[in-house]
Amino acid sequence: MKPAAIVAAASALLLSGMAEAAEIQVLSTQATQEAYLELVAQFQKATGHKVATVFTGTLNVQKRLADGEAYDLIIMAGPAIDEQIKLGKAAAGSRVDFAKSGTGVAVRKGAAKPDIGSAGALKKTLLAAKSIGYSTGPSGVYMQSVFEKLGIAGEVRGKLKQTPSGVFVGTLIASGETEIGFQQISELVHFPGIDYVGPLPGELQRMTVFSAGIHAGAKQADAAKALVRFITAPAAAAVIRKHGLEPA
Repeated sequence: MKPAAIVAAASALLLSGMAEAAEIQVLSTQATQEAYLELVAQFQKATGHKVATVFTGTLNVQKRLADGEAYDLIIMAGPAIDEQIKLGKAAAGSRVDFAKSGTGVAVRKGAAKPDIGSAGALKKTLLAAKSIGYSTGPSGVYMQSVFEKLGIAGEVRGKLKQTPSGVFVGTLIASGETEIGFQQISELVHFPGIDYVGPLPGELQRMTVFSAGIHAGAKQADAAKALVRFITAPAAAAVIRKHGLEPA
């Protein structure tokens, strides 16, 4: 569906009863960034609202919220939104699932692409790699369990390099600091200086759901809810898929 058609299809859903433009403050992790930004541009055009977004890593999002920073909307992995609801930082019942992503593999641009087509092939690739990059976010936590499942956690431990919160694994790969790296597919497919190899093999893959939640202290809760409806509407699916994600 063309952008103009997406705007037209979603506008009718959103605009009833919304007379004044608002500025929506959003705090988001980075896995959905590219799809989100494209949809936000359409939302702003359709509604007249303005959206200001801070993108950072999961640990930094948690710290900002714990420190009392105020936003209207939070976007991060679904279980993390649930945790913020328990902590009183996000409004009860406000979680809405936005998109989901699997974990992918990448190498430096122009490097030979390793075999990751099966669990056995991935195991051999990891044992042969001189260095392995992974994140502090959900994909990084999951990859530690993958190393355990493959029975090589001890053997690869000395080769692992974890990015600080908010730093893309692609940065390590592109600079040559790591030979291979793992992160959400959506964070690898468009990253400059690297080649996306593919997703984890099916028997090892796990999808991470990314969700939105209204901040408990939101000043623009209604406008934030309108934004959530826009980015999760059926018309948004093509944009979500274009950026390496699947609609939730």
